[in-house]
Amino acid sequence: MTIDEIQNRIIDEMASREEWFDKYEYLISQGKILAPLENRFKVDENLIPGCQSQVWIHGELVDGKVHFGADSDTLITRGMIALVIRVLNDREPRDIAEADLYFLQKTGLDTNLSPSRADGLSAIIRHMKRYATQKA
Repeated sequence: MTIDEIQNRIIDEMASREEWFDKYEYLISQGKILAPLENRFKVDENLIPGCQSQVWIHGELVDGKVHFGADSDTLITRGMIALVIRVLNDREPRDIAEADLYFLQKTGLDTNLSPSRADGLSAIIRHMKRYATQKA
């Protein structure tokens, strides 16, 4: 699937939940299915500054594509990370660096998160795109 196809699927999944309580439950469910990051990758260089909770993101270039692993100490944050990873994972670095993550606006995640969570999400995306840009 393309980046846009995955984003559109996430938009549809979120749209099927009318109340924000249900949308947060969806985020939590996504966080529960995110594979845990191995402890050896939970190091300071993978810790994302600017997040309310602890967030680690590890990137690796494998066969010309970036593979991300991530973890957080809160389920909602894990869920947000899981969505971004669904969209960007196992893509060529240039595609990640240039990706327009419009699903954040279309789902309302950009405006319905607390300011600190929204700032953290922005920091996560910047980190992933910066990593991809360095590998391009």
